[in-house]
Amino acid sequence: METKLTQLLNIKYPIIQAPMFLVSNVAMVKEAMVGGIAGCIPALNYRTLDELRMALRELKAVKPEGGSFGFNLIVNKSNVKYKGQLEVICEEGCDFIITSLGSPEETINQAHKVGIKVFCDVTDLKFAKKVEALGADAIIAVNNEAGGHRGNLSPELLIKELSSNCAIPIISAGGVGCKADIDKMLGYGAEGVSVGSPFIASVEAGVTEEYKQACVDYGAKDIVMTERISGTPCTVINTDYVKKIGTKQTWLESVLNKNKKLKKWVKMIRFSIGMNATKNAATKATYKTVWVAGPSIEHTKKILPTKDIIKKLVN
Repeated sequence: METKLTQLLNIKYPIIQAPMFLVSNVAMVKEAMVGGIAGCIPALNYRTLDELRMALRELKAVKPEGGSFGFNLIVNKSNVKYKGQLEVICEEGCDFIITSLGSPEETINQAHKVGIKVFCDVTDLKFAKKVEALGADAIIAVNNEAGGHRGNLSPELLIKELSSNCAIPIISAGGVGCKADIDKMLGYGAEGVSVGSPFIASVEAGVTEEYKQACVDYGAKDIVMTERISGTPCTVINTDYVKKIGTKQTWLESVLNKNKKLKKWVKMIRFSIGMNATKNAATKATYKTVWVAGPSIEHTKKILPTKDIIKKLVN
């Protein structure tokens, strides 16, 4: 399964274990690396810069065993920790950074100075061309089958459009739950895939057993879009609680969002409330079950060690 991505990251299989808020952790990424793929963790999973630094050092210690690791950075102004996170990552070193939700220019400039590659989340050709011009090493093409915040185009349309118009490697994000899905994405022109939801139900994932079991019990038909987490449409499992609270913004939010001056503050409040609800559901027993996942949980039949999930993906 040699591709430009395996060459770029010196990995056995063209797979990145996608960075997932609250879910991804050092234990998962260690197993990913040993399993011959790349692993990635959101920097926001760490409350302090010291915790982030310790995670980097722990993962660097595993590097001699193979694999590749990176961190995801939210690069827009809403992430007040961004500059400190970027500084720590560049000081300690890793293989790659994935940028999301903003201009990656500063990240690319700083990371390249210390030999770290930068991959950028995009959902369309316009932004893909921008990040390529800024010097990105690869593009993470987020399609409409991704979990969490997803794109609008199908995997086939997005991959073919980007690979036809961009010179850097395209990594498809969304809609991969088995080897046949990987083969399909590579057939469309991708050089690799970013896989998230199947790893939620891993033994190593840092979430509750209830969340993991939900990924086993529910399937693609149970994934719905909600505006009630971050203000931006996000995919979640349609639990009884989600059905109860609904998936649309409240009438008050709808009215306030029409006011240009208030819109930003409304979104910030919704993001804060939604993230707290998601965190509580993911990390403790609660009836308020807001579990983020994508339709690829259709292929999740059992809670398994990360190494066994990788084997299922490549065999």
